[in-house]
Amino acid sequence: MPVHEGQGAAVVEVVREEWADPTVALPEPATADAAGADIRANFPQDQRDGVVLEPGARVLVPTGLRVAVARGYEMQLRPRSGLALRDGVTLLNTPGTIDADYRGPLGVILINLGQAAFHVVHGERIAQAVIAPVSPARWHEVATLDTTARGTGGFGSTGRG
Repeated sequence: MPVHEGQGAAVVEVVREEWADPTVALPEPATADAAGADIRANFPQDQRDGVVLEPGARVLVPTGLRVAVARGYEMQLRPRSGLALRDGVTLLNTPGTIDADYRGPLGVILINLGQAAFHVVHGERIAQAVIAPVSPARWHEVATLDTTARGTGGFGSTGRG
């Protein structure tokens, strides 16, 4: 089973792409109590200078990794708060879900919402991964739904503050 308990922490199987730089660290939490593991940019040899992300632009950044997440779990890719605050760089689809049956390349879609160009550097921490359990659901069509205090109120219907 790709994800299992090992000394209190989930273990995810990781394979590096053949072209990946083996000196780039595997995902790891920055501190003992961090919920997420830092994911780093790992560019192919001919792109080790990284990439410049202009304001408003988006790019798929390679990590050089493939992962195996066990059935019943997902890997969520989330933004790094420091990049978002300082540079306006975040993940376009957040959280990005890596399903248990996905074995393709692990990439991170970055977008620059900031005012200045941002250089994505080879080996730089660009996202964080959180392993989370998935609750299976069955979808069942019914004639009506039960009523709630909120009712059919849409986006913003509960107000501010």
